[in-house]
Amino acid sequence: MEPTDDKSGESIPAQEAPWAFVSYSREDRPAALKVIEALKAAGIAVWWDGLLEGGARYNEITEDRLENAYAVIVLWSHASTKSHWVHDEAMRGRDRHCLVPASIDGSEPPLGFRQFQCVTLASKPGPLDPAGLADLVQTVQRMHPDSREGTAAHFVSHPAPSPDTGRFSVDRRLAIGGGIAALAGVGGLAAWQFGVFGGTRSNSIAVLPFETIGGGEDQTWFADGLAAEIRARLAQNPLLKVAAKASSNTFRETEADAKEIASKLKVAFLLNGDVRREGDQLRVTAALTDGSTGFTERQLSFDRAIDGVFEIQSAIAAAVIAELTAQIEGRNTGEQIGGTDNVAAYEAFLRGNELFDAGTDQNTDRQALAKFEEAVAIDPGYAAAHAGKSRAISVIGNLYTAPENRAEVYGSAAEAAREAVRLAPEFADGHSALGFAFANRLDMQAARDPYERSYQLGAGDAEILSRYAKFRSRIGDADGASAAIERAVGLDPLNARVFVFYGNIAYAAGRYAEAIDHFDEARALQPQLSSYHYSKGLAQLELGDFEAARDSFAADPFFVWQKTGGAIVEHKLGNTAAAKAHYQALKAEYGDESSYQYVQILSQWGDIEGALAALGEAERLRDSGLVWLYYDPLLAPIRETDEYRALIKRFGFV
Repeated sequence: MEPTDDKSGESIPAQEAPWAFVSYSREDRPAALKVIEALKAAGIAVWWDGLLEGGARYNEITEDRLENAYAVIVLWSHASTKSHWVHDEAMRGRDRHCLVPASIDGSEPPLGFRQFQCVTLASKPGPLDPAGLADLVQTVQRMHPDSREGTAAHFVSHPAPSPDTGRFSVDRRLAIGGGIAALAGVGGLAAWQFGVFGGTRSNSIAVLPFETIGGGEDQTWFADGLAAEIRARLAQNPLLKVAAKASSNTFRETEADAKEIASKLKVAFLLNGDVRREGDQLRVTAALTDGSTGFTERQLSFDRAIDGVFEIQSAIAAAVIAELTAQIEGRNTGEQIGGTDNVAAYEAFLRGNELFDAGTDQNTDRQALAKFEEAVAIDPGYAAAHAGKSRAISVIGNLYTAPENRAEVYGSAAEAAREAVRLAPEFADGHSALGFAFANRLDMQAARDPYERSYQLGAGDAEILSRYAKFRSRIGDADGASAAIERAVGLDPLNARVFVFYGNIAYAAGRYAEAIDHFDEARALQPQLSSYHYSKGLAQLELGDFEAARDSFAADPFFVWQKTGGAIVEHKLGNTAAAKAHYQALKAEYGDESSYQYVQILSQWGDIEGALAALGEAERLRDSGLVWLYYDPLLAPIRETDEYRALIKRFGFV
């Protein structure tokens, strides 16, 4: 229940027991009072926050009453499902196997609490149903220690049965001490492996964002990191289909139920959880939910010191793999690859990832690099941190480094990625980072093997697949690129960026109408999508729809794309003066920074000599746009020249 300013009412002395504990949201106080009155009228001793005396220490007393209650009655409503206080108290009732959920306005319990039958006190906001109240009272009476029926009420979590039932329960006290071994022997892994769900199993799952409970400082980054690590470990198993981070995180704050989420993500199961961190102590719960029914059949709970986070990640991943594949062998058991056992290094790495994913500007990218370097300094054997460092360096070299210094910067990126690969040869992201560094260095031949190895090791990771698909497209392998990006879309169906990649791959393969369809799919997911209009305009240009292309280029907010597209399409429409005006405006604003765009414009104008001169300058400056050199339809007019052919050989495209 949430803290209240109400200090009135009688108090229950500490020695008076047993009692039932009522948890509710402050907004639902009138309904809670009706429930409390009904329980007391039946002779049930009730504890609720209205019994706190003036000056009472809320947390201490509430924790004692919650810990010693024989029943924890949680009143679920639209308000309480969003209350961290109520979630916390419900988790304790769940862990102690004495949870009694009741809905007071028709709201379903949140994910993690739907495996328990819920008493319906009202199907919508308003008066409570007398029959529902009577049902609730009888349930609590049956749970009383003096009741002949004891704790057999079907609303509470199932007690551990005899071994011949084939079903197990997870007792948090038993799961604390032994990690995976304890889970296998007591309940978590065994329960899932021996068919809790029943029926036909599917190997598809989404790891939803873990919710942070309690604490003053925002710990979302830590909870996201824990969920991401579990997701990565699951994705290592080739027998699983694991929804990617971007699509899964779409449901961070949503009122969609489990069945709707599973349907949109195209998965059979959902894994979600809660993280509570206080000082050096950590509590994590995880629940595996059947997406076809919306019911959570089992959950795991862990109380650990903070350095137990790695054990928790391994235990959860191993349990899920056991349930969904019924196979435990080699690297597919959910063990850590490329990780660390140092919490300080882990936290620095998570902070680096958070900054890098934000991608706000040069400042955040350099802060991300600093965090990855901090993680490496703390634990030099942390392969994932070396890979993160490599990727950050490559981006900084691409976007913020002077041309004369880029070779040195890309060399540093490759060195960091090589160290990641040396430390963890089976770590897909290390190989992917190495391929990325080589490709940015315009050494496509050297990038081939690392990208291939990343694909072999990370075919269940949408991010690895997307990077691989882009690379295969850039070297002219349309079929390989399409196969990889289609698989990425299957894993990440709500990520606009994946559909942009799909559109770019279709564009490179000459499938221009299909490319537009994919760009439109991306924009439907993310209306403010960067470069949407320019990308669509390029496809329209190749289809000969010059008027539509001009409108698309003009609508793009990025100056470089406006002017590049405008210079090309106005020339196609015979407006030479307008085309030259766009070209001159681009040169005046960006100078040498847009050398590759000058190659595209002059090539499309038919100025072969000028285009080749610009190409030579782009090579001298190591312009990042040259990664598109091999397939770019805009360069078709110069593709048969000796200069172009020599350049694609030097860069290793062929």
